[in-house]
Amino acid sequence: MNRANGTNVPSGPAQVVVLEPYVYTALYNLIGERIVIDTSRGPVNGVVKDAKPDHVVVQEHDSTFYVRLSEVVWFMPV
Repeated sequence: MNRANGTNVPSGPAQVVVLEPYVYTALYNLIGERIVIDTSRGPVNGVVKDAKPDHVVVQEHDSTFYVRLSEVVWFMPV
């Protein structure tokens, strides 16, 4: 909390920490490849469109899925 004006807006730049650096790197290297990801809520199949430090973007036909890396149990190329 910013005590100067009573808001919850951070007063400086936020620090980003990659919690799963090896998972992020592996998914980043699979951009453009077809994969299956098992999550705590079930499997997701499709093509990796993008990978960020906190999520991966998977597209299957007209559906786009944004999967948090903290929810990934395992993944493999198809």
